[in-house]
Amino acid sequence: MMTACARENVFLQEWDTPYGIPPFDKIEVADYMPAIREGIARQQAEIQAIIDNPDAPTFENTVAALDRSGTLLDRVSAVLFNISESDYSEALNAVVEEATPLVSAAQDDIMMNPELFARVKAVYEAPQDGLSREEQMLLKKFYEGFIRNGIGLDEASRQRMREINTELAGLALSFGNNLLAQSNAFKEECGFSVASYYDKMASEPDRTLREKFFRAYTSRGAHGDSFDNKALVLKTMALRIEKAKLLGYDSPAAFILSDKMAGSPQTVDLFLADIMDAAMRRAKEEVADMQVFMDRDIASGLVPAGSRIEPWDYMYYAERVRAARYELDEAEVSQYFKMENVRAGVFATASRLYGIKFEPVSGVPLYNPECEAFKVTDSDGSLIGIIITDYYPRDSKRGGAWMTNFVEQQEGVRPVIVNVGNFNKPTADTPSLLTIDQVETMFHEFGHALHGLLSQCKYKGTSGTSVKRDFVEFPSQVNENWAFEPEVLATYAFHYKTGEVIPEALVRKVQAAANFNQGFTTGELCAASILDMKWHELGSVEGIDVDTFERRACEDMGLIKEIVPRYRSTYFNHIFGSSGYSAGYYSYLWAEVLDKDAFELFRQKGIFDPETAMSLRRNVLEKGGSEEPMTLYRAFRGADPDPAALLRARGLR
Repeated sequence: MMTACARENVFLQEWDTPYGIPPFDKIEVADYMPAIREGIARQQAEIQAIIDNPDAPTFENTVAALDRSGTLLDRVSAVLFNISESDYSEALNAVVEEATPLVSAAQDDIMMNPELFARVKAVYEAPQDGLSREEQMLLKKFYEGFIRNGIGLDEASRQRMREINTELAGLALSFGNNLLAQSNAFKEECGFSVASYYDKMASEPDRTLREKFFRAYTSRGAHGDSFDNKALVLKTMALRIEKAKLLGYDSPAAFILSDKMAGSPQTVDLFLADIMDAAMRRAKEEVADMQVFMDRDIASGLVPAGSRIEPWDYMYYAERVRAARYELDEAEVSQYFKMENVRAGVFATASRLYGIKFEPVSGVPLYNPECEAFKVTDSDGSLIGIIITDYYPRDSKRGGAWMTNFVEQQEGVRPVIVNVGNFNKPTADTPSLLTIDQVETMFHEFGHALHGLLSQCKYKGTSGTSVKRDFVEFPSQVNENWAFEPEVLATYAFHYKTGEVIPEALVRKVQAAANFNQGFTTGELCAASILDMKWHELGSVEGIDVDTFERRACEDMGLIKEIVPRYRSTYFNHIFGSSGYSAGYYSYLWAEVLDKDAFELFRQKGIFDPETAMSLRRNVLEKGGSEEPMTLYRAFRGADPDPAALLRARGLR
């Protein structure tokens, strides 16, 4: 009897899809693990071929070959780990749990291979005059990567490093899974998603409910149940401390920052202390202003006598102050921020600045029905890449907003990029109407997308967002600056019912209120950044209780009792759900110095000045990690950034 032919694994075939988009409609969960294993095996063979090459080591036969290796593993990992964040399922999570230690171990096999390092080292120590600047940067990145992965350690220490890396990868996955479960539990308890928390806290008049929401939100991952993250935080820090000490550093922060723009924990600490000082001075003024409104509610019998502003009151009474001071009603403003119109405005702004075009594409595979895809072309009609947008919350998606690559740009390969958000969903009666913060977030994440789309690098190791962590937020944050410029608002801010463009009077209110509540906004961000640094400056976690440590850290930084850090430790996914922002959450503020300084140039020259815009594109957005960040910035700006630009822009100085 004839048997049906076995289905061929999608990842092991050439993708006959438009624009190189992954064939999401054909991928099955069962495809991932065989493809991961095959991808690891193929990369191991590619690495062995580099080692076995009888020719003397050169950039091309060693460094470029190393950069080209792992194509299949990159392909399947990009799909697996991206979708697991935005379209989670238990079956997919089981795959991630199985794949994560394998991928971690495979990377250690490469970066701890003494024979491979010997070849890279030979190229690094040879004269580099014949190499392009991008090639020099790629070589430096690989060489330092080996060093930072422990290639210089003895065999026993290298083995311990492998164990640490594998365990850290598993802990990060567990932290993220716990947080997703806790966020969904919060939704069930409070009746709205974590993505809606700030809006709800600003509008909910019932103080008892606000306190309930606050306590539920800020205790995620800290309930002493199976989803509690406190033990994971301590175990993660213990391993990171051990890893740093194996490599000769006093703390994880000292190790992590040694190859960043900031260079040292001391530099970051001083930077953040100055911002925190300015933010808390303003926050105390804000609390006093809010107390006036609370006192009126006390007099009216709405609030018990003797009540003072508490953390669950801050956003609600801040909104009361803002409405009175600026006559700004967020609900009124949101009627002009229909999601599709805002996105069109984001695209139009990029088109005007950089000469690029956007066109919706249909009939292409997408991983979720809520996704949409757009083709991006240059002024000459050539394909730049594909941008996918996925903007609405769902139980299978983690909170927050982000940009990632399904396909990274490199010579001959155009990128496929996704922007993910958790914006207000449309209802039966109204379309998706965004808040002011959500509009800003859309511009922010699209700034990351531009960094990946416009990349013109030869090698994947230097392309797009493959830059130092405290530089990666510059392209995203500078893009926010256009969001509420009147000239830009006129292109997208149309009333969702009447089609009327946002009135000038309302625009003036939005702009006048732009720096309102900066004590809180800056303070909670800076507090999270300092909390991150406090954890990673530790030399031991012996005897530490997470809650006590965090409380003392907040006291030491001068955070007023009415504000809590944007992320408390047990739901600080940026630093414990991954290592991406460990001792690096300060990057948002660090990069803001650059972005505000940069936009001051646009204000001088004109916010759509073509020469300035193309300078930003050529000197920053196209360059990826092909040059040192400050060299790129100086090439664009013609000078070092002014450190006071951030505080000026936030109205704190």
